[in-house]
Amino acid sequence: MIYENTIHGTFCSRPNRFLAEVDINGTSETVHVKNTGRCRELLIPGAEVILQKAANPDRKTKYDLIAVYKKSLGWVNIDSQAPNKVVLEWLKKQDYTRIQTEYRYGDSRIDFYMEKEEEKYLMEVKGCTLEIEGIGYFPDAPTLRGVKHLKELTKAAKEGYHCLVAFVIQMEGVGEVRPNAKTHPEFRDALEEAEKAGVEKLFLCCNVGEDKLSIHDFR
Repeated sequence: MIYENTIHGTFCSRPNRFLAEVDINGTSETVHVKNTGRCRELLIPGAEVILQKAANPDRKTKYDLIAVYKKSLGWVNIDSQAPNKVVLEWLKKQDYTRIQTEYRYGDSRIDFYMEKEEEKYLMEVKGCTLEIEGIGYFPDAPTLRGVKHLKELTKAAKEGYHCLVAFVIQMEGVGEVRPNAKTHPEFRDALEEAEKAGVEKLFLCCNVGEDKLSIHDFR
C-alpha cells in the first residue's frame, strides 16, 4: 500500500491517545494519531515522524501520524488500519477461491473469511509495532477485543474451521511476535488456549518505507 501526500515532522508530545503535537518546519501542529496503543517506545520527543494530509479539508486535524523513525529499526508504521489493508492485498495473491472481509461469526466480526476448495478459513489480523531486543510483542496496551476474537477463533477451530491469527509486523528486522504477558496476561492465556485448539499463528513480515507498507514474507 502506498500513502499519498506525506510530509516529515518532529514529534513533540501526545496529550491523549488520539492526538499528538508535531513540529512541521518550525510550526506546531495538532495531528491525529492513527493508533490508540501506547507506542511509548516510539513516540518520544524529537522522533522523526511521517504525516499524511487528510483527504477531508474540513477536518479539525489536517494530518494523520502514520510512521515513526526508530534508530535501531528504521521506519515503523503505526497506522492501525494498515495491517488489514496489506493483508487483503496479500490474500488476493494467494490461491483462495473466496475472500470476505468483516465476516460475522458468533458475537464478533472476524477480519477475514476465506475458502479454498472445501476448506473454510477464519483469520484475525493484529498489527505489531512493539519491539524489544529484536522480538515483536503484542499487544502494547490491554485489548479486550483481541481476547474476545481469540476465544471466537478457538470455538471456530473446534467446529472445523481452519483458523489463523496473523501478526502483521509493521517494522523491518523482526520475524517473530510473542504475547505481551506483562501488559495483558489475559491475551497470552487466550492465545495459548487458541493454539491448543488448533488456531495457527502467522507472522507476516513487511517492507516498510516512509510512505509504503507491503508484506514480503511469512512464517
